[in-house]
Amino acid sequence: MMKQTLSKQHVKICPLNELPLQVGKKIVISEHEIALFRLANDTVKAVENKCPHKQGPLSEGMVSGDYVFCPLHDRKIDLDSGEVQKPDDGCVKTYHTEVVDNVVYITL
Repeated sequence: MMKQTLSKQHVKICPLNELPLQVGKKIVISEHEIALFRLANDTVKAVENKCPHKQGPLSEGMVSGDYVFCPLHDRKIDLDSGEVQKPDDGCVKTYHTEVVDNVVYITL
């Protein structure tokens, strides 16, 4: 049996100062549609851009702390884990981000 290795892609996105604070930005990299968020402490979080409930565009949601609220039905989603907060349920894919020399990178 042959073991398959998954290769991860490290993608340069933009300078950190091009991301507005506390506002989502939609980016598309090949087949990945991603919601990118620059938080108040200058950390950058990334999740898939579809709420698991009704596929609301999370990049258009309101950011509060480490959470984004879906613009369609106000589902609260943790930007670290991707988990929808109770009493609702579900999960979105999260992506590792890194800021190096004030440039944002994402790992796919």
